[in-house]
Amino acid sequence: MSGLRESRTWRKFVRHRPAIVALIVIAAYLLTALVLLLTGWVTLDSTTERVGPKLLPGFGLMPAPQERMENAEWLIDRIESLANRSNSEAALQDFNDLGSRRIAEIPVDELKNRIDECWKKFDSIPPVDDLSSAANDPSSTENAATEDAILTQISDLENQLETLLEPLSGSEHWQRRVQLVLGTDRQGRSIFLRGIYSIRVAILVGLITGVLSVMIGTLAGLLAGFFGGWIDHVITWLYSTFASIPNIVLLILLAFMFEGGHIDDSINAITGDLLTKLLGHRLDETLIPVYIALTATFWIGPCRVIRGETLKLRELEYVQAATVMGFGRTRILLRHILPNVTHLMLINFSLLFIGAIKTEVILSFLNLGVKKGPSWGIMISQSAPEVVNGFFWQIGTATLLMFCLVLAFNILSDALQDILDPKHV
Repeated sequence: MSGLRESRTWRKFVRHRPAIVALIVIAAYLLTALVLLLTGWVTLDSTTERVGPKLLPGFGLMPAPQERMENAEWLIDRIESLANRSNSEAALQDFNDLGSRRIAEIPVDELKNRIDECWKKFDSIPPVDDLSSAANDPSSTENAATEDAILTQISDLENQLETLLEPLSGSEHWQRRVQLVLGTDRQGRSIFLRGIYSIRVAILVGLITGVLSVMIGTLAGLLAGFFGGWIDHVITWLYSTFASIPNIVLLILLAFMFEGGHIDDSINAITGDLLTKLLGHRLDETLIPVYIALTATFWIGPCRVIRGETLKLRELEYVQAATVMGFGRTRILLRHILPNVTHLMLINFSLLFIGAIKTEVILSFLNLGVKKGPSWGIMISQSAPEVVNGFFWQIGTATLLMFCLVLAFNILSDALQDILDPKHV
């Protein structure tokens, strides 16, 4: 460890302030993904359940008066419908439309009385459509209530709605504040939880795709560059063929192949339902199709770079000397060639990591990527109707989280290229 700190490479990296900041940001994302994988802090179910009113703004901001009235009407109507059922007590206990919030544990008759009081309060509030006219025309006698008075009445109604629900404990209060910190989407789901869970998806896609692509590309590039001959011709033909097809077209084709479970049926027919037993889901409900589609196109870049570097390295004197001394080709590859291309592997991985995440977002936006659970692409796709109505919390959250990670990796990639490239050391 002390040798690393004293090395010139380490000193150059420490002096690169943007790279240090980028590394801290990336570490925060990786730590978040690791916590989600190991602890289940945010589960798939928690990202799909309703935790509050629809289209609730974040950071504790108040929705528009019209939306507040609609949310109040929805809650009263929902609780009233449960209270009027024949098995009302069981229905009220199963209420989960507000996440951890539960209906007050009081006799049903008393609950109905409170519901009636809420309806009376609701009906006593003038139509909020008249707010603008009351505010712009103070002399208007059509509405006796001013803007402040109507807003006060709405606040009183919301306070009265709290009597229909069980009060939250200290920990439950903070948990709910975290859930609603970035608001809710059109289905009342927590944007914060969906954005955080999407970090796990993005990191998994970036890591697995990046590692597989670099490993396959490095192996193919080393073999093609070192052995030459027919091996080089075959590998060159392979990556030239794949490279001639537009990436997005090939990705869409590969992703579409897994739609409908046809591949699952074929594999299960041959293996005796082995795939279903191992995964517990269809392939298109996992991230495996995304890994395959991205790796099938992303290995080309590392292969080209490693092949070119290997062609150069194999002509150097120390490699020629090792060959003359009778060292085996495998030993020369592992001891003399591979260590001198590791910097290219690392740089390519950092580039492919981000490329995989951005491509997954595009595929998920087109409904060809992640099928089960949230991802940044799905959040952006689902936010289109919200943006039309001036609600930017979901698309803003997904875009900001992706932007920070992409920017951090781009800065780190540039720094690694400057620091690790032998020409610059």
